[in-house]
Amino acid sequence: MTKSLHGISYLDGPRLQRSLLAAADWVDSCRDELNRINVFPVPDGDTGTNFCATMRAVANSVKSVPRGDLQTVTDAMAKACVYSARGNSGMLLSHFLIGFKEDLGDCPTVATAGIASAFRAGADRLYDSIDDPVEGTILTICRAVAETGEKAAVHTANIAEFMREVLQGAREALARTPELLPSLKEAGVVDAGGQGFVFLLEGIMRFVDGDPIVATSQFESDSPAAASVAEVETDRDYRYCTEVLVCGDAIPTSKEVRHALRPLGGSIVVLETGSVLKIHIHTNTPGEVYELVQTWGTIESTKADDMREQHEGLHNMEKEASVVVDSSCDLPDETIDRRGIIVVPLQVIEGEKTYLDGIDPETHQIYRKMRQGAIFSTSQPTPGAFMEGYTDAKQQAGRVFSPILSKGLSGTFNTAKQAATQVDAENIFVYDSRTASLGLGMLAMRASELADHGLSNEQIAAHLDAVRKRSGMIFTVDRFENLLRSGRVGRGKAWLGSILDIKPILSLDDRGTVIPAGKVRGRHAVLPQVIELLKERLNPRPEKLRIGIVHADAVDAARQAKAAIVACFQPKEIIMALTTPAIGVHLGPGAWGVFYQVEDDEPEL
Repeated sequence: MTKSLHGISYLDGPRLQRSLLAAADWVDSCRDELNRINVFPVPDGDTGTNFCATMRAVANSVKSVPRGDLQTVTDAMAKACVYSARGNSGMLLSHFLIGFKEDLGDCPTVATAGIASAFRAGADRLYDSIDDPVEGTILTICRAVAETGEKAAVHTANIAEFMREVLQGAREALARTPELLPSLKEAGVVDAGGQGFVFLLEGIMRFVDGDPIVATSQFESDSPAAASVAEVETDRDYRYCTEVLVCGDAIPTSKEVRHALRPLGGSIVVLETGSVLKIHIHTNTPGEVYELVQTWGTIESTKADDMREQHEGLHNMEKEASVVVDSSCDLPDETIDRRGIIVVPLQVIEGEKTYLDGIDPETHQIYRKMRQGAIFSTSQPTPGAFMEGYTDAKQQAGRVFSPILSKGLSGTFNTAKQAATQVDAENIFVYDSRTASLGLGMLAMRASELADHGLSNEQIAAHLDAVRKRSGMIFTVDRFENLLRSGRVGRGKAWLGSILDIKPILSLDDRGTVIPAGKVRGRHAVLPQVIELLKERLNPRPEKLRIGIVHADAVDAARQAKAAIVACFQPKEIIMALTTPAIGVHLGPGAWGVFYQVEDDEPEL
């Protein structure tokens, strides 16, 4: 049985840690309801997804804390807020949590009065972070939490009683949000971000009371999602929900950043802590935002979601098709969760041991072991693993679209086809991506987006064929041993390349097999050559460009590549990921690559 906090008069590190884990679990169980009621500031139906992703990042960060003193837990919480805040709701939540952390300082424990003070600091930081605060949103709820907490702390030192009063105050403030914001009243809903904060408090109270956190959604509604029926005002609402993470030694103040961004859009939220800057803005010109931001430091990550496209996809809330992909796709967990993609793991083999790629904890140590001389091999997923993935996908939707690692590189495609025949050959479409890693991952993302528009499996395949014609990849390896074992390079070329410090630049042909694209001498010459090849291939410059950058334990090289690519091409989205061990064992530590996906030539939806 879960131990409750009844009779407890102080908060310490382990209690805050468990409270945040419970809050993340409860919020996650309510994600679909938050998406359903999301109408402000834009009815794009992703508040639940973003709020949950931010809380999950916080939970994962504090869960990994080796020692549980209060300051260590709040430091981990704040770090996750800066690096992993998602969307408008996640950024606003992060401001509150960082203000809460700053007020606690280095206190080893804190009583109800201290918690109330930290609530106030969180609310104040949140209001100060916005040029034009709008009441009837999460801001109103956070202020109510601070006010109720200050009143409760006067007459109770009991954590359970204190939190119960705070939760009640938050619920009452949430119920008033439709009276404060006309768009909520018109849609007949409360504010989604504010509701998310109330769910957070409910999760904490469930921990306090010792109640279980239920993993399934608690809400059922026969009415259409408010987010899908609310109108997007094209004259008022910007198109792209854009986020940028920047690192640098001369980051401007939050106020200066907001002032500089104001001509480019609205819904501006800025998180600035020392050398790290996280920006959220709704804009019609993500490229101009990137150009401005890169003058302040090195861009670490970017995102630009088309909110009008998201809104159009909400008109049919029932999934018509699920996407199943193998683990070579290299998609980040948050993207997989947000898109509802099912991943079937390849196998990584070390001697007599077999690990599930990206799932078994041991796979996270593979790069360290390779640098120490360990040798690994890989195997495709079993037919049973694909059958399980397809069966799960069929429970979500009537059809399944399954892009798979190039059959020119692996037998995974044939295994997937065999499994699809066993489950439902008519409604499962297995698609040869003719690529790997984030090339496959970005095709899976696009397939998921197209499925949301109601396209058939055959139509999705036609769209991906069009995308693939102007998409590709360029990669390099730092050493030849792994390619030699995989049969991708001859022993003589490998020996000569190692002696002369030759760095190969490789690509994939139309069949999805590895081909040479060039070679240079020394690591320093690789990136300039890769940029030149990209300029040749991306000419004329595409308007809708996605970029994926992967690395095999070569994060510095990947970051340098990202900065150079953002400066040259201003892609609408850029993803950077550590390549999965099932690919890394064939490339070896130090390898990295760039995938580009051009969506200009797709048929009109």
